[in-house]
Amino acid sequence: MADGGDALTVRIIETIDELSAAEWDACAGTGNPFTSHAFLAALESSGSATAKTGWAPHHLVAQDAAGRVLGVAPNYLKSHSYGEYVFDHGWADAYRRAGGSYYPKLQVAVPFTPVPGRRLLCRPGDTADGARAALIEALRTLVERAGLSSAHATFCSEEEARSFAEAGWLIRRGFQYHWSNDGYRSFDDFLARLNHSKRKTIKRERREVAAQGLSVEMLTGAALTPAHWDAFFELYIATSDRKWGSPYLTREFFHELGRVMPERVALVLARHGDRHVGGALNLIGEDTLYGRNWGGRGDYPFLHFEACYYQAIEFAIGRGLAKVEAGAQGDHKLPRGYLPVPTYSAHWIRDRGFRKAVADFLRREGEMIAHEIASLGDYSPFKKTGEN
Repeated sequence: MADGGDALTVRIIETIDELSAAEWDACAGTGNPFTSHAFLAALESSGSATAKTGWAPHHLVAQDAAGRVLGVAPNYLKSHSYGEYVFDHGWADAYRRAGGSYYPKLQVAVPFTPVPGRRLLCRPGDTADGARAALIEALRTLVERAGLSSAHATFCSEEEARSFAEAGWLIRRGFQYHWSNDGYRSFDDFLARLNHSKRKTIKRERREVAAQGLSVEMLTGAALTPAHWDAFFELYIATSDRKWGSPYLTREFFHELGRVMPERVALVLARHGDRHVGGALNLIGEDTLYGRNWGGRGDYPFLHFEACYYQAIEFAIGRGLAKVEAGAQGDHKLPRGYLPVPTYSAHWIRDRGFRKAVADFLRREGEMIAHEIASLGDYSPFKKTGEN
């Protein structure tokens, strides 16, 4: 599709299985499970991320003159703005009112997954900079040649955001709440670093979960069975129906995840008697536990906090992981030890007038985000110097 310079070319593949797992993962690496061939292929083969659901795969592959794959990007032709977690519905509406057609657009992302990380997946070595530049140029060229409104790389790394900015893309900032492992030896050791009020609250919440007669277990690897996935899917569906109206992920996706990468899964399931009433899906990275999906039914106070946050912290401490990333949004994470960290996305807008309007919006929004992150520091649950 595009000549990236230094004999690099970029082509489109319309299913990830057009490229071998070995070639894709040589670029993606092993640190982030969501950009692995196995995870992205599970989304496609299960019917979760397909043209029918508005996520038509248009993955980019950068190759040298000898045909060696030097870089890839998980890329989709989107017919809507759902499942992205970086919200541009307002941009779409403004463009429509001005007489334009915002969709389809290009989306460089992991579908339904607000996990920061690399989106331009380049083979390590001295070819990485060239492959990254070729992928960025290919995205812009594709937008121009196809007459699309825009391209978006959401939850990209800070380093990639700089590369996109140097190429003239607009950068959008946001933030999430992440937990950091400060060398904790146990959950109690973590609690000891919190101020008295927050420590007391967490202990009370955990006691009340146990007092409700709930049993909570963390499952990974060979301990996961199809019955566990069926139970979790029913919980996921119950929550999706109640909060969003329609689920993004299919039953087949969860079963496929358990089949192809069970060692990267940490699944929390909570039971009341013989009935599963809550669950949280986590994926295990090289140094990070990634919290992804929650599902629950019934009224069990504090179960969500136990399953999604406290179990994740205990698991991360036990595994020696450096971080827990608990997904998008949620001010309630802050008093439980999850602190705000910045996130980035990059946007190429074809229409110059509209690009100028979006740039102005992002400048003002970015100032507000920076102020909010700074102000949230005043609400840290951790002890201040000299505090008991």
